[in-house]
Amino acid sequence: MNMNRVRVLLLNAALGPLDYRVPDGMQVEPGSIVMAPLGPRKLPGVVWEAESFPVEEIDPKKLRPLLEVRDVPPLRAPLRRLIEWTAAYYFASPASVLRMVLSSGAAFADNRPISEYRLNGSVPDRLTPQRKQALEKLIGVQGTISELANKAGVSIAVIRGLEKLGVFDREDVSPFATSAKPLPDFDTVDLSEDQQRVSNILIEAVRASEFKPFLLDGVTGSGKTEVYFEAVAEALRQDKQVLVLLPEIALTEPFLDRFHARFGAEPLAWHSGMKQSERKKNWRALAEGNAKVIVGARSALFLPYAKLGLIIVDEAHETSFKQEDGVRYHARDVAVMRGLYEKIPVILASATPAIESRHQVEQGNYELLELPARFGGATMPDIEALDLTEDVPPRGSWLAPTLVNALEENLERGEQSLLFLNRRGFAPLTLCRTCGHRIDCPNCTAWMVEHRLTRRLACHHCGHVMPIPEKCPECGDEDSLVACGPGVERICDEVKMLFPQARTAIVTSDTIWSPQKAADFVHQMEAGAIDIVVGTQLVTKGYHFPNLTLVGVVDADIGLEGGDLRAAERSFQQIAQVAGRAGRAEKPGRVYVQTRMPNAPVIQALIKNDREGFYAAEIESRRQALAPPFARWAAIIVSSEDNKEAMETARLIGQTAPKLDGFSVYGPAPAPLAMLRGRHRHRLLVHALRSVDLQNIMREWLEQLEWPRAVRVGVDVDPYSFV
Repeated sequence: MNMNRVRVLLLNAALGPLDYRVPDGMQVEPGSIVMAPLGPRKLPGVVWEAESFPVEEIDPKKLRPLLEVRDVPPLRAPLRRLIEWTAAYYFASPASVLRMVLSSGAAFADNRPISEYRLNGSVPDRLTPQRKQALEKLIGVQGTISELANKAGVSIAVIRGLEKLGVFDREDVSPFATSAKPLPDFDTVDLSEDQQRVSNILIEAVRASEFKPFLLDGVTGSGKTEVYFEAVAEALRQDKQVLVLLPEIALTEPFLDRFHARFGAEPLAWHSGMKQSERKKNWRALAEGNAKVIVGARSALFLPYAKLGLIIVDEAHETSFKQEDGVRYHARDVAVMRGLYEKIPVILASATPAIESRHQVEQGNYELLELPARFGGATMPDIEALDLTEDVPPRGSWLAPTLVNALEENLERGEQSLLFLNRRGFAPLTLCRTCGHRIDCPNCTAWMVEHRLTRRLACHHCGHVMPIPEKCPECGDEDSLVACGPGVERICDEVKMLFPQARTAIVTSDTIWSPQKAADFVHQMEAGAIDIVVGTQLVTKGYHFPNLTLVGVVDADIGLEGGDLRAAERSFQQIAQVAGRAGRAEKPGRVYVQTRMPNAPVIQALIKNDREGFYAAEIESRRQALAPPFARWAAIIVSSEDNKEAMETARLIGQTAPKLDGFSVYGPAPAPLAMLRGRHRHRLLVHALRSVDLQNIMREWLEQLEWPRAVRVGVDVDPYSFV
């Protein structure tokens, strides 16, 4: 295309690429970030190769001119190819993927400082309830006007009103990061023979600067982090950038501490909990090549790195790497594709690799690197199943006598214990003992979960919150509502009743919602200020506590319920990971798994430490069923506020499904979560053999159909959630 005329991908998912005229004197190239007119508005966009997005040619005289080019480095070709691939593979508009790349609008807007505000202690004469709430919640908090409003739970107008009354001091924060540079040889560690062998392979891969995916498969406590840190050090020596993906924001702060000890400086972080000024600084620093190591959640995968040399996906088996709304991508798989386009190595690290990753090893696509033993002589913990039909907890209790005795012994020895239950809140269901009414979410087909610490009922799907009623909403009886089943808060109450002297902590996304909260928890554990932790899956990921020697899995059967294809695999991974928190240093560890199905293959594989046997059986069952990774699935989710419209659209899609060999469509059927956030939902499941061109068949099929504007039709390729 003549560079007087360029194709621009705008940040508007409803539009395809548009052509614009380049004014005289303006210099652009593919990847340039520009501002372009669209009607009366001006929108950011990126100049793109014309051949990537063919459009109908328009008379050059009708083209509107670009308004300006932003003073930031253009998006490099490998990232543009990744955007195209992600959009095509996951049925997303290219603009939706581009929005993740340009997620920090302030970063490429200009170089002006960002104004942040902090309370200065002044109190206005007249305090409305909202102003009082803001003053209470913003003590010690600094941020932009919108960030403060969000933090305080009030409108922006309330914060602006307080600002005019002089209760805030303003600070203009520079858009440029000034963090110290990590040093590859700041500290060294003594590696075991296995660790040294694996690290040497990874170092050579970094030096080769070629695409190569590795599955770093090491048991919990084997020192996988120390091994891939050696590859990070080599990338730093070559002045290349490194991206480390973590599955949870709460893991960021502890990881930063370990990184600082090894490299003498912290990497840059990227996650949803960052302030706008931090996002602006970090985005520009990595785009300009000044930031060398970036640690972040899955969204960090789409940032515009200047000289990327290595990608590491830690805890690569984690399902939280799969995004369930918007662009429904899996960060593990997209990381491998980014490595392909960048021509760099990719390390997938896990103690319990996903079956899909193991299959890629069998196919010869990934290289397997194994660390079969714990570091420093530590041994794997003993795992014992407690049959709840025989080792029965007392009435109204949830902990088996054997586990209670083990907790008591651990307390007497001054060692730490962990109780794992993957269920937040106090109780998953509130029921009326008079009429049997259960309290459901008004927006979803889901139970309201009691959170006794905040005295609220909450929906864990849409976020709806309400006070706990004093009487039954159905029959009006007072004192008739009863909490059914245990959540972590209820288990913690039982622990406090059994061991009033024990210092306890609840670790869930409700209590550890920021990196700083995670860091505080880690420091308390390391200082011995906590005796018993009660937590959800948040505590299964990556933590290393030398004095934690006992783990109790309160209900191992939760994950085995329902019809999820990956239920057995997830349960095995989750319990193996939480068991791996025990006995990671000199002191041996013990793990008790409470279950009503002690003979289930998953439980037997865990207590026999027969990981390979479990994987072999699970892989064979999928091979027989032609389930992923031996075939492919895609879900079609139809939703609308009008159930009739949603149902009719789902039927239309089902009735027009292509009839092809190796391509089957099941449904439609109401989704298990039939209503979510006030929208009725129906699902179809597409099954295709590996030899079938799933994306093109589905694209041709769905593009010829029309449905009401109020109906949303989403496609989830390689689905992980079936609700």
